[in-house]
Amino acid sequence: MSIDVVAAEAVTTVTINRPDKRNALTTAMYSALAEALETAGTPIVVLTGAGGTFTAGNDLGDFLAHDEGGGDNTPVRRFQEALLTTGAVVVAAVDGPAVGIGATLLLHCDLVYATESSYLQFPFTSLGLVPEYGSSFALPRRVGPQRAAELLLFGDRVPAAEAHRLGLVNEVLADTAALQARVAERTAALAAQPRTALALTRELLRDTGDTSVRERMDAESRHFGKLLHDPETVANLRAKLGRR
Repeated sequence: MSIDVVAAEAVTTVTINRPDKRNALTTAMYSALAEALETAGTPIVVLTGAGGTFTAGNDLGDFLAHDEGGGDNTPVRRFQEALLTTGAVVVAAVDGPAVGIGATLLLHCDLVYATESSYLQFPFTSLGLVPEYGSSFALPRRVGPQRAAELLLFGDRVPAAEAHRLGLVNEVLADTAALQARVAERTAALAAQPRTALALTRELLRDTGDTSVRERMDAESRHFGKLLHDPETVANLRAKLGRR
C-alpha cells in the first residue's frame, strides 16, 4: 500500500513509503492516508516520508489514468477532509522535498519540522494547473499576498531556512537523526498535556472562518467553562495547586 501506520500509546506515525517514486501519491495511497487519519485513536499524529523525500506530490500518471477530475467524492478530497477534521494534533516531519500537495498539506498541519536539506515547492502554474487544497486562501494569510503570489506563480523551491523565516516551518534541524529526535521530544511534550485541552485548543487554532474577536472570545469561553468541569483538568489543576 506504501503507507505505513504505527500506533503507540499517544502517537500514531504515518509514513509515506514509496521512495523509488519519491513518495509520489496515488489514489490508493490517498485512501490509505485518509483511513489512517480517520481511525487514529491517539491525540497526536506524525506525518512523514521515507527515503529522504517527504512527498513529490501527486503521481500524475496514476491520476491521469483514473481521470477523477476535481469532484468532492474522491480519495484526494477524502484525505484533505480527514486532515482538516481529525481531532489529533498533526506534526509533520519533513526530510527532503515537499512538492505540490506535499507542500500545501503542510499548511493544514499543526506543527512542521524539517531538515536543512528539505524544501517546499508549489509548482502548479508551471504544470498548467492552479493551486489546490485551499493554498490560494491559506498561503496569502500566512506569508502575505505578494510573497504568496511569488511562490504560487513562479513555483520556485523554498529552502527550509526560508520556509522557517516565512512561518511555514516551526524549526529546521541539521539532519534526519536530529529531526527524528526533535519530533520525538516535541510529541512527548504534547502527550504530557491534558488530552481534552489539547484537542480543544487545536480546534480553536484551526477555526479559520471569518469570525470577529468577540466571536472567538465566546468560543474560547465555552470551551474554557467546559474544561473547568472536565475530570482530567480538575485533577491537573489540583495537582498543580498541591505542588505550590
